[in-house]
Amino acid sequence: MMASAPKIDDSMNTRKKAFVLGNPIEHSLSPSLHQVAYEHLGYEIDYGRWKTSIEELPERFLPALTENVVGYSVTMPLKNAVIENLHELTDFAKVLDVVNTVYWRGEGSSRRAIGHNTDVSGIVNALHHAGVRVSTDDSPRAILGGGGTATSALMALSFLGSTEVDLYVRSVERAATVLRLAEKLEIRLNICRFEDFASQYSVYEAVISTLPAGVADQFAPTLGSSLNGVLFDVSYDPWPSTIASRWEDAGGVIVSGLDMLLYQAIDQIKLFTGHALEETLPEQLQMMNAMCSAIGLLPRNKLPLNVYSMEHFGSCG
Repeated sequence: MMASAPKIDDSMNTRKKAFVLGNPIEHSLSPSLHQVAYEHLGYEIDYGRWKTSIEELPERFLPALTENVVGYSVTMPLKNAVIENLHELTDFAKVLDVVNTVYWRGEGSSRRAIGHNTDVSGIVNALHHAGVRVSTDDSPRAILGGGGTATSALMALSFLGSTEVDLYVRSVERAATVLRLAEKLEIRLNICRFEDFASQYSVYEAVISTLPAGVADQFAPTLGSSLNGVLFDVSYDPWPSTIASRWEDAGGVIVSGLDMLLYQAIDQIKLFTGHALEETLPEQLQMMNAMCSAIGLLPRNKLPLNVYSMEHFGSCG
């Protein structure tokens, strides 16, 4: 049976629509971020959740269901599977082989679905807001975990100037995808034993934990009393995590996945409203701070970096 799009507002069913797709999806904060942004910008777009399994993905791209849809935010477990339903990919998505954003361009029979990845921009700007700058001096940086988010993390560190990164994983097999990306980006990726992070954490300017919620907490008891690096824990429920609390108590700076969610959503909003990623939206800073308020983040005083050109990424450019 053909799936029908959930009706966000029956009285305004001619308005444009956008959805976050995934499973589970009930606790996604994307609707809060997107809806306040569209209202601030004056766009008549309704954004909602649409619970979707991998098997249901093809139905979400039927022309009868997407003719009034401007975009999909794509979350687990769909970030790889969605690709076969698309007409084309941006350079970012091609390199990562991961899509978290789908948007449409063209009209009628020439309308096409395009896949992009805004997670890289989200991580870059979350780190940049915390004080991590574009650097060419190879400041020590590390990633915990070797899954899909680790690839976006590696690409973000490449944008921020890293040519060498330490990756902490339980086995080399877990790092295969990240290793392939490192070769493309011309980054030296040092595979480190997962448990060794307990004795090495203090040397890093920045650490990105891409692990599921709670997994990195095992390192909290090992942290010393004097830290000055940044810990970015992509998990944000619960927040602060145990390791983040201990890191901050020791003098370090902590960043949650909410910051990543904020910044990657800004790029999605640009694409869903027909703008280019390098454009600045009208009153973008005010819009961003309305989004911050919607999810409990402190306001910002600077626009995010534009992360849109592959020329910043080694041989991939």
